[in-house]
Amino acid sequence: MAAHPRRYCCETAAETLEWMNAIADFIRPYKPLLDAHVVNFFKDRLWELVDDQWMDCLRKESVDALLKLPSGSAQEYWPESLKQFLCNLRSLVLPRERELMHQMLPNLHVASLGTVLAQGMNLKKKHEVEILAAVVSWIAHDSGAETIIDVGSGQGYLAQALSFQYQHPVIAIDASLHHANVTNARAERIKKHYAAKNSASPHLKVPRTITCNILSSEALTDLSITSLCEDNTEESTGCGNRSEFGDSESSKPSVAKAINLYNKQQHSSAFFVLAGLHACGDLSVNMLRSFVGCEQVRALIGIGCCYNLLSEDCLEKTDNSCGFPISNAAKLYSLVLGKNARDLACQSAERWRILTADAALQNFDVHAFRAAFQLVLDKYFPEILVSSPSIGRQGKALRRQQCRRLRESELCCKDDRCSFFQVSGKLSCSYAKGCQEFDVQGSNNYLPFKEFCKSGLTRLGCMFSEDIDLLEIWKEAQPSSEFIGPFWALRAALGPLVESYILLDRLLFLQEQGNSVEAFLFPIFDPTLSPRNIAVIARRK
Repeated sequence: MAAHPRRYCCETAAETLEWMNAIADFIRPYKPLLDAHVVNFFKDRLWELVDDQWMDCLRKESVDALLKLPSGSAQEYWPESLKQFLCNLRSLVLPRERELMHQMLPNLHVASLGTVLAQGMNLKKKHEVEILAAVVSWIAHDSGAETIIDVGSGQGYLAQALSFQYQHPVIAIDASLHHANVTNARAERIKKHYAAKNSASPHLKVPRTITCNILSSEALTDLSITSLCEDNTEESTGCGNRSEFGDSESSKPSVAKAINLYNKQQHSSAFFVLAGLHACGDLSVNMLRSFVGCEQVRALIGIGCCYNLLSEDCLEKTDNSCGFPISNAAKLYSLVLGKNARDLACQSAERWRILTADAALQNFDVHAFRAAFQLVLDKYFPEILVSSPSIGRQGKALRRQQCRRLRESELCCKDDRCSFFQVSGKLSCSYAKGCQEFDVQGSNNYLPFKEFCKSGLTRLGCMFSEDIDLLEIWKEAQPSSEFIGPFWALRAALGPLVESYILLDRLLFLQEQGNSVEAFLFPIFDPTLSPRNIAVIARRK
């Protein structure tokens, strides 16, 4: 029986650092597994990175058992070392139960979004915006700040909920001009609805949109305060204005100058809250640094995503502006994650658990196709591999094709002209245009693999020819494809642990600022709907 490991907490900087060190010590022996890329599965025989006893056990397991593995679920008959691995791993992962939110934010009321505000949102986005808007509003009132800066605002869903539903002044910042235009057009429609609904209150708060690339925390701070100054010198009528800010230093006013200007106009300090719903890559980190570096930022709430896009110290940058690590203690520990491990941090144990067996098998097939396609490139197009080719998200496209063809085959089989039959190990389909045969012994899934390769070569600008022996390559790879499910499940189990380390690093960065700041990590979304559900929350005391 696996021994019960200790539980960790992160209420103080010392406790957070202890937790991070425990994760780092746990991760180090499995670093080759974290660094592996599934496209090289067959080429580099990656299944050999896994303990032989573990792989021999897991390759015989049901798909349902593999889907539960990332959540730490183990069968009694599994090797003791594997059960202990999963037990220790789950003890080191940040909890994702939403009950913590109600403990941290008492009397929080989450208002349901009306039909007009929720227009265009899918179930996931509506869930996120409803909850985060309520949390941001609660924090703004608690911290004594009125204005919200929505960083990486996208199409303005959060900004509009905060403006129209909670009546906060909001400035929405995004790098995309298209997003700004969509936000403004959508806000105009919503404004008309609210104006018609409540003619007694003509002065509706409408988000102001700003189009700008936020390349640093200094730029975010300058832009936020300058926007506040401009908002308080303009009469708020009509829809929010779109402003464009360049990236050159000359276009950025200094923080001190902007604050002094605002204070002269208002005879008070400018206080605001930074909010970010899945602010991508380094943008989440720039929010933290802006909060620390600017007294006018009274509070912050951010949910990060796209950890693969984080800049990492020792890999990409030599100055202090890297996205990971950002805490002084983590920098001293010198744990290097790398892009593959950071990409893995986006894996969700909850999503794995609710996946159907059929969907999982399709995913495993796509991974096998991509890894076998790497063998094709290695043999016939070695010059392409030098550039680390990307063939796009063919998995979804392939699954759509498979579903469509399944429906077509079902219709086809209802027609007298078509019949499927098994003869001497050969699968045949007779149709009006003729008959095709292929040997299925030892070549399961060959036809979809062939289509995958043709599509991949087209995307890479390579010409397919009959000289490329895809069947030979598939026969070489297919016997080892049974290892892909167990291999990927074990890697996915490590994903939430990597994410926990990244988030604890951000928390520790805030805790290192001393007693003037209090910071927390807790989940606010349903993880099955929104896997990136842990918020970093900070406020000044």
